[in-house]
Amino acid sequence: MLEIVYHDKYIVAINKPHGLLVHRSPIASDAQEFALQLVRDQIGQTVYPVHRLDRKTSGILVFALNSRVAAKLKTIFEDPATQKTYRAIVRGYFSENVEVDYPLTNDRGKTQEAITHFKLIKQSELPIPFGKHSTSRYSLIEAYPKTGRMHQIRKHLNHLRHPIIGDRPHGCNKQNKLFKERWNMTTMLLHAAELKFKHPVTGEELILVAKPYEVFDEMKKVLCLSNG
Repeated sequence: MLEIVYHDKYIVAINKPHGLLVHRSPIASDAQEFALQLVRDQIGQTVYPVHRLDRKTSGILVFALNSRVAAKLKTIFEDPATQKTYRAIVRGYFSENVEVDYPLTNDRGKTQEAITHFKLIKQSELPIPFGKHSTSRYSLIEAYPKTGRMHQIRKHLNHLRHPIIGDRPHGCNKQNKLFKERWNMTTMLLHAAELKFKHPVTGEELILVAKPYEVFDEMKKVLCLSNG
């Protein structure tokens, strides 16, 4: 059973696990389960996707319960007033606050404006040799995307040379290998933690919160990034 974080007559929101696709995709023919079908079967009602989360990203995923609400939600999610908060564990010591305004090119070759604000939560340094360094450094951060491009947070963090741990192909292969060999950890440590938006029918402000999954919290402890 998927964790439902909000459900009324018009919308349903879940805490999507890592590794679950939102819907069928030709680029992931190996997948047998999809969030759309699982939510539909769980609540016994047709659901309509209105935004996306990467397969490797966990956290808040919203579906509409009819096509009219779906159209409204898509417009609402494109509004700058809608606030999305992600948490990630990245390589290195991150700066206190960073705003990245760096255009991204999608899979159709179109270059689009992309803006993300990042905030440092906590840094750590572990006595684990890595490359030419005698220690390994990590940061727990929050990300607030102002635009909604594919893999935007992942690509912007790679651009900053602070890739997300477990990210492939936008991460650090050497770090990913270290985490797999040392902790048997292959999950991408990116979580959609909070979503703030206006309800498409009532107009009230909704603040949906999804707790990170066990692997994220466990790696926070291992990397001494807890209490953030």
